[in-house]
Amino acid sequence: MVCPRTRQRFVRSLSNGLLLETVTVYFRRMFPYATSAKDKQWQQGPYPGVELLPLHKNEQTGGVTVLRKFHAGMTIPAHIHPNANEFVYVLSGEWEESGVTYTQGAFFFAPRGVAHGPHVAKTEVVSLTIFDGPLTVVAA
Repeated sequence: MVCPRTRQRFVRSLSNGLLLETVTVYFRRMFPYATSAKDKQWQQGPYPGVELLPLHKNEQTGGVTVLRKFHAGMTIPAHIHPNANEFVYVLSGEWEESGVTYTQGAFFFAPRGVAHGPHVAKTEVVSLTIFDGPLTVVAA
């Protein structure tokens, strides 16, 4: 039996006229927000040769989750994110930082207000990047 108001399903097991168990199943989405990158558009990032594909924005904090693409050969100068911590997971490509090359599977954390870079995209690099506050960039 399904309640039309709450869309809950009630399942009852009866034995000798006695209610043994009641199970409630909720018909609702598992996640309050879901999206697909294929439904989004790449946008110009804070530097030439950098594109962002916004996946989610937290309206309370201004934080964003994006796919970020660095075009091959781009060098992003040293910079600071004064309003957010930055979390980066490299999905593809080769990224050089301070003479070390990082590839698929590398993870970076840049604390709010701390200078990092320059970043060199040896190949096209795509990362999943999360800023826990507004995405702002200032020169280091």
